[in-house]
Amino acid sequence: MSLQLKSLFFILQLLALLISISSSDPNPQFPCQPPHFNSYPFCNTSLSITDRAQSLISLLTLEEKIYQLSNNASGIPRLGIPPYEWWSESLHGLASNGPGVNFNGYVKAATSFPQVLVTAASFNRTLWFKIGLAIGIEAKAMHNVGQAGLTFWAPNINIFRDPRWGRGQETPGEDPLVVSAYAIQFVKGFQGGSWKASGELIDRFERKRALGGYNDDESGDRLMNSACCKHFIAYDLEKWKNFSRYSFNAVVTKQDMEDTYEPPFRSCIQQGKASCLMCSYNAVNGVPVCAQGDLLQKARNEWGFKGYITSDCDAVATVQEYQNYTRKADDAVALVLKAGMDINCGSYLVRHTQTTIEEGKLQDKDIDRALLNLFSVQLRLGLFDGDPRKGQFGELGPQNICTTEHEMLALEAARQGIVLLKNEKKFLPLNRNVVSSIAIIGPMANNISNMGGDYTGFPCDPKSFYEGLLGYVEKASYASGCSDVPCDSDAGFNDAILSAKKADFVVVVAGLDLSQETEDHDRVSLLLPGKQMSLVSSVAAASKRPIILVLTGGGPLDVSFAEGDRNIASILWVGYPGEAGGKALAEVIFGDFNPGGRLPMTWYPESFTKIAMNDMNMRANPFRGYPGRTYRFYTGNRVYGFGQGLSYTKFTYKLLSAPRTLSLSGSFTGTLTEKILLQRELDYIHVDELTSCDSLSFYVHISVANVGDMDGSHVVMLFSRAPKIFEGTPEKQLIAFDRVHTSSYGSTETSIIVNPCDHLSIVDKHGKRILPLGEHLLTLGDLEHSVSIVT
Repeated sequence: MSLQLKSLFFILQLLALLISISSSDPNPQFPCQPPHFNSYPFCNTSLSITDRAQSLISLLTLEEKIYQLSNNASGIPRLGIPPYEWWSESLHGLASNGPGVNFNGYVKAATSFPQVLVTAASFNRTLWFKIGLAIGIEAKAMHNVGQAGLTFWAPNINIFRDPRWGRGQETPGEDPLVVSAYAIQFVKGFQGGSWKASGELIDRFERKRALGGYNDDESGDRLMNSACCKHFIAYDLEKWKNFSRYSFNAVVTKQDMEDTYEPPFRSCIQQGKASCLMCSYNAVNGVPVCAQGDLLQKARNEWGFKGYITSDCDAVATVQEYQNYTRKADDAVALVLKAGMDINCGSYLVRHTQTTIEEGKLQDKDIDRALLNLFSVQLRLGLFDGDPRKGQFGELGPQNICTTEHEMLALEAARQGIVLLKNEKKFLPLNRNVVSSIAIIGPMANNISNMGGDYTGFPCDPKSFYEGLLGYVEKASYASGCSDVPCDSDAGFNDAILSAKKADFVVVVAGLDLSQETEDHDRVSLLLPGKQMSLVSSVAAASKRPIILVLTGGGPLDVSFAEGDRNIASILWVGYPGEAGGKALAEVIFGDFNPGGRLPMTWYPESFTKIAMNDMNMRANPFRGYPGRTYRFYTGNRVYGFGQGLSYTKFTYKLLSAPRTLSLSGSFTGTLTEKILLQRELDYIHVDELTSCDSLSFYVHISVANVGDMDGSHVVMLFSRAPKIFEGTPEKQLIAFDRVHTSSYGSTETSIIVNPCDHLSIVDKHGKRILPLGEHLLTLGDLEHSVSIVT
């Protein structure tokens, strides 16, 4: 078939699909449907969001109000309001985990991007925004054909604190700066907060506002979809020994809360403008998070949160049933609603709120407060603006899902997230012209079911690693070696070894899948599961040449044996690379793409498993043999470090300019000025004693040179080391990063802005952010540059 005929055939198919969609339900259900239900004040788009929400609340009976407090909100037929499902999932593509998304209609699949940890390894803010936007477009498109809601419970921005955590794969890693940056970019893209940044979407709100369609003070609040920062807060344990996420009490110091656990959520709200916050199952310092009013109100009053707060699923029930924090169900209901939670994933509030009110533990106003937040978000989403097909982005549909653009973006994300950890004697890339045969070995090598990790839907066109490599060689063989990832038997080893002996080159795919790490399931070991280590070593010993080891999964692995084995030439971490992972891996192995990913988490040795997983302290304590956690505080041995990753070429740095001294003179409050006059020598200054942090910002100008013979992208990571004025000062901390592309034997310049209050400050034991005076050491690879902060 010619290209022209193919194009015509596609257009005809698309038209037929659109016609079938538009004619499938001539009277779709939506609020404010004319002619009978569009005259209510809450349907009047010229009124403010608040006025419309309050008008709707005033029309409801108490029973109707209570039935809105569940993720599966009941319809209100007398007002023409259909039921609404709040729970949809979109972690790295539209997922079927939540009941709000289904793939049983016109849309059968959606683009499956790499799991978040892999995407984070790209250290590319622009990529993160584009992925958020692409998922947002597909979410809105599925909503328009009735297969999704508009409120999605992603991203997961908990810190990847412990390498055993089964959900670490869902997060952007262990560093608060990186996790914060990811949260901001994903949420902005997904909620449609920067239309002009997309070639596909324009600022329609601005255009409609010019025509008088929206009030000036409301247009900026409009949402394409709603994103949710989860799980608030200090949640990073599923099930370890006798500890369960449903009853776990996270004991967190003020210091760790301020500099580790809170920053991603603060950024997600303040810069990302997220419209949802999810309170977690666990308690913090003895109080269940969903009942902890000081934390929930801190998000609203200090961080400016403007949205709704949902519980994790059945997290209200756990307050009484698992944590035994209250004696009766109505006490738990009263606690969470008065604390500031708005909606319960589950039926607990629907079943117990009426009784709670009758016993005088709750008032109507407490429910009205929650409903105001819920309806305000729905109004911002346009759910009460009439026919969604005639509204904002009403033209989006199946033709906007699994597009070539989105599939290429998934491929690019997988490419950029792959991390090269070992490459002895420049073994990679392989020259496809001299590779006549290749053996691909391992239980994950020809399996597409776990390519995306958890919270995955139905991918558009997934390819396994084996299928990806088939496109590069004339002859390829496959042997699983182990029947599955747990690898309890070596019965398949002989076939794998025989396959390896016959091939020119061998790729062994080992590591983790969802049988080892997932929601409600933590690991107990950091070693390869079962007999996988033996499989890798046996195949490596039998192969004609050193082998290529590919590692899957989100959790760090102790592969020290492979790092020291001369029969293993190269090690690549691919994580859960999504639907395009097979092609991306093949491109990297054969040099069509130069790897540039960096590990977003520390890889610890197996001995780390002796550390109690329930210990929430970030900082090392030598007196009790505690080594600390994450690269900022960990003092023990590493298999691989945070930010580690190789390239097929070599990059060097040159520091073009950066200040040597930073004077704080003139930036003090009156109180601090008096303190300085009375006491000339100070070790530090409280950040809140500085009048303007922005005015103290400075630029670090850097030149990145590619001194090798292959083009490539490189992640620039600028760290700082503050003066150690007290115990618990970070060993170092990332203060900026950028991903730059540099041609072979060329150079690229980049500028990094450093805000001393944000980037050079540390947190004391009282949870107060301070700026140490004296010499701060900036490090960039092997380069070091000191900046002295003086008064």
